[in-house]
Amino acid sequence: MYRRGWSQKLSCVSVRQAVAWCYRGGSISAEPRINDRIRVPEVRLVGPSGEQVGIVPLAKALELAQEYDLDLVEVAANARPPVCKLMDYGKFKYESAMKAREARKNQAHTVIKEMKLRPKIDPHDYDTKKGHVVRFLKQGDKVKITIMFRGREQSRPELGFRLLQRLASDVEELGFIESNPKQDGRNMIMVLGPHKKKTEAMAEAREAQAARKAERQGAAPEETPAAEAPAETETSVETETETPEA
Repeated sequence: MYRRGWSQKLSCVSVRQAVAWCYRGGSISAEPRINDRIRVPEVRLVGPSGEQVGIVPLAKALELAQEYDLDLVEVAANARPPVCKLMDYGKFKYESAMKAREARKNQAHTVIKEMKLRPKIDPHDYDTKKGHVVRFLKQGDKVKITIMFRGREQSRPELGFRLLQRLASDVEELGFIESNPKQDGRNMIMVLGPHKKKTEAMAEAREAQAARKAERQGAAPEETPAAEAPAETETSVETETETPEA
């Protein structure tokens, strides 16, 4: 009686350990079973070009895979019988990885830029800030405009409201007011959204870059002799937040 209870206890512990190991991913693989790893008596076979061969014994499917010099890949393990396809598994994995990489490359991430202004901003500084907002909207990014009040300026919120309305009017061809101006402590906040989607902006940027590259390549044979020093190119550094000067 003691031995039977002890053996039952050990078996329960073993089951719990096995379940925990499976949950940790120890024996579960995301890779499909191929060739000799397939352990079923028969499969529903799909040919190399997608044609339906039908239900065949596993041995026959493996024989066809050897004849075509391909792999037998289990593509639907939960079907009854499982569905297997003849394919070049190495080539399939490579193409899938390249497609996933290209999808990540073309994926557009929504970015919210921030621009900070003072209620009594200088006209020159306003034009500079507006230029940054225009650039952000052309890139397809949202812009959070923050008006910072200090001291007695807090008693004049209409100054910040009029400034935000003026800025929204100046860039209305590129963006719209996504979030109306609202007071947040000592600040007043408004969010501008771009008319152009991020993906469209990225596509236009790539086209412009390709056009500039083609133009440079076309002008390369007509360049001046090597004795002339090349012209310097300007580089700009973009920051997420622009703060006004004190």
